[in-house]
Amino acid sequence: MEPLPSPWVSYSAIAALLFLILLKNVIGGRRRRHLPPGPRPWPIIGNLNLIGALPHRSIHELSKKYGPLMHLRFGSFPVVVGSSTSMARLILKTHDVAFAGRPKLAAGNHTAYNYSDITWSDYGPYWRQARKMCITELFSARRLDSYETIRSGELRGLLHRLFDAAGEPILLKDHLSTLSLNVISRMVLGRRYLDPTTDDASAPPPPVSPEEFKKMLDELFLLNGVLNIGDSIPWLNFLDLQGYVRRMKAVGRRLDRFLEVVIDEHIARRVKEGDKFAPGDMVDVLIQFAEDPTLDVKLNRNSLKAFSQDLIAGGTESSAVTVEWAMSELLRKPRIIKKAVEELDRVIGRERWVQEKDSHDLPYIEAIVKETMRLHPVAPMLVPRLAREDVIIDGYDIPAGTRVLVNMFTISRDPAIWDEPEEFQPERFLGLNVDVKGQDFELLPFGSGRRMCPGYTLGLRVIQSSLANILHGFNWRLPEGMEVEELNMEEIFGLSTPRKVPLVAVAEPRLPPSLYAHHLEKEVFFGASDPHRSVY
Repeated sequence: MEPLPSPWVSYSAIAALLFLILLKNVIGGRRRRHLPPGPRPWPIIGNLNLIGALPHRSIHELSKKYGPLMHLRFGSFPVVVGSSTSMARLILKTHDVAFAGRPKLAAGNHTAYNYSDITWSDYGPYWRQARKMCITELFSARRLDSYETIRSGELRGLLHRLFDAAGEPILLKDHLSTLSLNVISRMVLGRRYLDPTTDDASAPPPPVSPEEFKKMLDELFLLNGVLNIGDSIPWLNFLDLQGYVRRMKAVGRRLDRFLEVVIDEHIARRVKEGDKFAPGDMVDVLIQFAEDPTLDVKLNRNSLKAFSQDLIAGGTESSAVTVEWAMSELLRKPRIIKKAVEELDRVIGRERWVQEKDSHDLPYIEAIVKETMRLHPVAPMLVPRLAREDVIIDGYDIPAGTRVLVNMFTISRDPAIWDEPEEFQPERFLGLNVDVKGQDFELLPFGSGRRMCPGYTLGLRVIQSSLANILHGFNWRLPEGMEVEELNMEEIFGLSTPRKVPLVAVAEPRLPPSLYAHHLEKEVFFGASDPHRSVY
């Protein structure tokens, strides 16, 4: 009689059998799952070895090989990229709710109060409430119209500063950023932070210097778009190999100190004025929302700071970056400047400045803006989404938990859509019924669907009016001795995609001198009937 097998042998056999069954199920599940095509991933890093310093360009090249719907792995996480109008429509419209999530990236944790802002908060009651607040109150047509005096006053300030620097090489981005930041800080916070002059000598000093304020926002935008290794390989996150997390925490602390002062000042004013209080800026409106007992989800102090930060950052970088790219392209093609100026002289004349209401009468200026947004999208890959459930797109399986990107850089260069896509040709938009409001998937500078940028109407107003006025008021050229061929057109990658080398240009006034007069008088900046004067 043969001896019975030892218990160890029996247990080993059972464990081996269970392992084989499990392995078969896993492999079988993978085989049954029909994923989009893509490059074979390496162990641990996935396809990160194929992504360079400009991820949108790297993914653009990969999409040429693997098609309009591509599957990648960034470390431990599956990523699907849509690179055609049909794929963008399926992701952003047809399956909008399924792809309305946000991945939990370090930037949202460390710079947005643990995903408490509009950009990084997950899809759900909190985010829906924030979006409703933006659409119905903060960016409603009524409220934006009420702030027009602020925007026109700050634009006059820009034109005056350009007049003072006439004939000298200037860093145009500095002037454009000052305009955007002053507009947004007055609309959101109630005061300027780059030029803190006010009509109230007793106003408290700003909590940060103008230089630090600008640096904080530049750092915030860069770090919210970087490809952080720890976001793809979580077990390496503690090493912070690129130093990004350290920088995120640092800028998060600096912004928090700044926003704490802002919230305290606004609450103090509300208490002081009592029943006579009327909201004068967007932070006042946010505080009113937080005190509303009928809210589905209560807003805490971190929510107020996160939303305020979103409003400031989202309203500044995109407009300055877009206008700088527009001027860069125009300086390479003087004939386009000539055509734009002819339109301005014909429609506006030479005795006044361009007003926001004139934009619909300036189709060529509008075409220049659209062509700039096509060729130089501020966000070449829209802010990443997350699949909240299993979805089938074009016959391919997109499992829940997949990170989803829409590469507008590729769409904007698709020769099937655009003739000579690498060329700057505003004429292509004359008579072409394509807008930038999220319905035409050939051109989505502000995204589309539920997670579209809620402040796009404000961005368009600032971009169109500032570009129209600097073209109307000045003749532009490159610095003496610099040829068009020497103009560096490289970009850097972040949440926005600005020029790598800031544009240096020379402006010469072309209108009557009286139009450039500018004084910091109350009626110039605030207007007799402006209810949104500085509250400090």
